[in-house]
Amino acid sequence: MLLTLPRCFLIWRKRNWRLTMEIPRQAGLAIILILGLYSLPAQSKVLEAGQGQTYPRLRQALAIAQPGDEIRLHAGTYFENELEINQPLKLSGIDFPVIDGGGKGNLLKITAPGVTVQGLTLRNSGFSHVHDLAAIRLEAADSIVQNNRIENAHFGIYLSAADRSKISGNQVNGKAWRESNSANAIHVWKSVDLILENNQVSGHRDGFYFEFVKNSLIQGNTSSGNLRYGLHFMFSDGNTYQRNTFSKNGAGVAVMYTRNIKMKENLFLDNWGPTSYGLLLKDINQSEIEDNRFEHNTVGIHMEGSSRLKIRHNQILNNGWAARVHANCNENQIEYNQFSGNAFDIATNGSDSSQTGNSFQHNFWDKYTGYDLNHDGVGDVPYHPVSIFSRLVEKVPPSLILLRSFLVQVMDLAEHVAPVLTPKTLVDPTPQMRRVK
Repeated sequence: MLLTLPRCFLIWRKRNWRLTMEIPRQAGLAIILILGLYSLPAQSKVLEAGQGQTYPRLRQALAIAQPGDEIRLHAGTYFENELEINQPLKLSGIDFPVIDGGGKGNLLKITAPGVTVQGLTLRNSGFSHVHDLAAIRLEAADSIVQNNRIENAHFGIYLSAADRSKISGNQVNGKAWRESNSANAIHVWKSVDLILENNQVSGHRDGFYFEFVKNSLIQGNTSSGNLRYGLHFMFSDGNTYQRNTFSKNGAGVAVMYTRNIKMKENLFLDNWGPTSYGLLLKDINQSEIEDNRFEHNTVGIHMEGSSRLKIRHNQILNNGWAARVHANCNENQIEYNQFSGNAFDIATNGSDSSQTGNSFQHNFWDKYTGYDLNHDGVGDVPYHPVSIFSRLVEKVPPSLILLRSFLVQVMDLAEHVAPVLTPKTLVDPTPQMRRVK
């Protein structure tokens, strides 16, 4: 078949078009393959640092490390400070190597998320009235600080905007001797969804200090021997505190300006002093205080400006005052608690007209001398936990010297027979005859 000139041109154009389309297609596949090879994640490395290792100084290893690497710092004492971790990696101590700051600056600052620091001994941070210097300063989210030992630091562990981080198993011991030149063992500012567990802190101004901390879990910690508070928080809603021990702190535990907290199965022990409390509740609302033990405190529970609290199933034992309930506390439920061995059960600065809706029910009071004729386990006579002598002490504190005198016994007996001066609305109508479990 003869090919005409127009037909030959059409065949040539068709073949040429296929060729020109195939070349860029192959080039595109090659480019994609090359980019894919470059985008493969680099394999993380383990960097050995310390005496006799590849990197003699931790600072050198931090400078060379890449995201995802692990730095292992071997045993020894390293005089370094102002170290910074600015990318996600793991820093692990072998046999608790010591980082000694020599009393200058922060020791270790974390500014990248996803960092783990564990197994280190950090000591001798700097001190400043202007800057918050710390052994470990965490300024990033999703990080872990665990199983470290911190000694003689201004702030032990300082967290700021460290959302979803975990602080676990650390020992933070200080040598504070005056509030004005000391700081807090674990200090947290403006963070959410934290876990702080199984830490031991002592010898600081406050053991734990939280401000604007939300929806976090604080459990299994021990805070003792601090100058001021074992635990101190403000504006920190929605947190849970459980199975912690707060003992022998200068002023006990103080929690303020907060709502929706849960405090369960904690121990508040041996907090003695003219302004010491097992637990100070100031402007706390809509919260639960349950299954705790308050023992050997000047005041077991001090309530001021707090409302809609559920205080249940607590053991309040051998305190000076079991509880002080100020007149500006409203609609609180105080039920199923055990009050034993306290010098005063309840004290208040209010009168009948100022007591609005606080409910005392089903508590066990060791001073209750009523009877139970129908044997249902509930006293047939209401119990008035505010004694006339406690009212006198609120008005005239030096009268406390008469605590064990015969005169006080006569006054309380007379008030028990014919209550006149104690608040009629502050009464437990259903006192328990047996100890509450």
